[in-house]
Amino acid sequence: MTLDQAFAFGILAGTLGLFAWGRLPYDVVAMLALLAGLVTGIVPAKEAFSGFGDDIVVIVAAALVVSAAVARSGAVEAAMRPLLPRLTTARSQVPVLVGAVMLASVFTKNIGALALFMPVALQLGRRTGTPASALLMPMAFASLLGGLVTLIGTSPNIIVARVRAELLGTPFGMFDYAPVGIAVALAGLGFLAFGWRLLPGGRQGQASMGSAVSIAAYATEATLPAESPVTGQDIAALRALSDGEVTVAALLRDGRRRDAPGDGCVLDAGDRLILAGAPEALEALVARAGLQLQAEKHAAAEAEDQEMAVVEGVVTAESPLVRATPAGARLGERFGVGILAVSRRGERIAERLNQLRLRAGDVLILKGEAARLPDTLTALRVLPLTEREVPLGRSRRSLVPILVLGAAMAVVATNLVPVAVAFFAAAVTLMLLRAVTPPEAYQAVDWPVIVLLGALIPVSEAVRSTGGTDLIAGWLSGAVQHLPPIGALGLIMLAAMAVTPFLNNAATVLMMGPIAASLAQRLELSPDPFLMAVAVGSACDFLTPIGHQCNTLVMGPGGYRFGDYWRLGLPLSCIVLLVGVPMIALVWPLAGR
Repeated sequence: MTLDQAFAFGILAGTLGLFAWGRLPYDVVAMLALLAGLVTGIVPAKEAFSGFGDDIVVIVAAALVVSAAVARSGAVEAAMRPLLPRLTTARSQVPVLVGAVMLASVFTKNIGALALFMPVALQLGRRTGTPASALLMPMAFASLLGGLVTLIGTSPNIIVARVRAELLGTPFGMFDYAPVGIAVALAGLGFLAFGWRLLPGGRQGQASMGSAVSIAAYATEATLPAESPVTGQDIAALRALSDGEVTVAALLRDGRRRDAPGDGCVLDAGDRLILAGAPEALEALVARAGLQLQAEKHAAAEAEDQEMAVVEGVVTAESPLVRATPAGARLGERFGVGILAVSRRGERIAERLNQLRLRAGDVLILKGEAARLPDTLTALRVLPLTEREVPLGRSRRSLVPILVLGAAMAVVATNLVPVAVAFFAAAVTLMLLRAVTPPEAYQAVDWPVIVLLGALIPVSEAVRSTGGTDLIAGWLSGAVQHLPPIGALGLIMLAAMAVTPFLNNAATVLMMGPIAASLAQRLELSPDPFLMAVAVGSACDFLTPIGHQCNTLVMGPGGYRFGDYWRLGLPLSCIVLLVGVPMIALVWPLAGR
């Protein structure tokens, strides 16, 4: 072992030790590893920051933006809505979400399938009290398992097919992976359905300062248009659209007011409703029932030409709004803003918003022209809760994000463009179409994860460039010579699993593929099962958050630590070995060609 190789393995071991220790933020640990690589010279200065331009970094950042737009669209949630009311506990939620992600990743890129269902999982978890940590990691692992089934499901399958074509003249076909992939995926599904209990309970994703503000409920005012699906139906039908999370505080019709109308009250076109609930629940109900928020009528004329924004703020004691009504303050005429909703701690609001006398401490959701909002808040002495994301009034739900994501995955599946380009183009397109605004896109990106990836990629490349991977290959060759064929096959898969957390899976295949084929020929065995073992092993990284972008994608939202992954990933890796190796030997005979 050379000095550079010793430095590379030492830095790698130290990094893993600090990750396991858990006292330092994982992005800081990654930066320390990169600094150590620069100091020891195994990472050249000109290559130090190349990781931030790597495809994996672009894919993760773009996928987070696309996922945020999908979350706002509510399209996947709407498709699963008939099933969601039955998913009240983690025991029922995990198998359904894991199965859905696994099935989707069979036919699409696994990170695209995960991005599609992540928003549904987060919304379902918030509604039922299930921690995100119980849902997201099983879904990420399921996306990797589902990708094993077809050629396009995961990058290792595509690269292994190319390696086989170079070595043997013909590549693997689209469904050559299916017999082994289906068996491994079903075994993994059975484990994940109950294995989520191994994860730390009660841990939520990273919270902002604004999310710490406890607001029981907002009141908002909306009009029921004639084309609404609940026009002519009763209030029970309207409440059902919110899954019971929104109440009708008052109904105004023909100048008459009815407080707390019963569920049997029939709704007519033109009715004005005072609704109470959380912003997310109100936004969902407004979208599903096609309601028109009162404050949005003023903004509608300007929205075509001006970018509109929504902000949440607290009325200070010095505000001119104290003891004034929105109508009396002429907010629309003087400031170009409207009040979408009001929250008053400890009180239930059943008045029309325009006639409500505001107090110091009231929390408002305001909508207006983005360029004017900062000056407006200053003039009104309203303190913005800038870190808190409020969905109410931000956009109408649509299928645009789903169509854009579908197009991105289609061009990837047909090999028209690389994954990074497709997802980057999807993120930019969604911002141009205003499915997500640039500030929301930047907020959606988990920047510590981006730093983690960008800093560690040059370090992992140093392991290869110093000859560390060749050293591993030599050790592996010696060990395999003394094993029976089935043992050699298992060791190849195990080695691929062990290497892929520290290289990306594409690099693992490119390194391990030729080694596996060479070993098979040396043992006078068929190379096909060994190449298949490399494909399965390199695609199944369940031990760390850094080996595959799907694992990285859920780290922040799930509130996971580096050491959490092995809790669920180690037994799952053992299952993949126990099921995958015999299945490969059964489907792809080991006897020499």
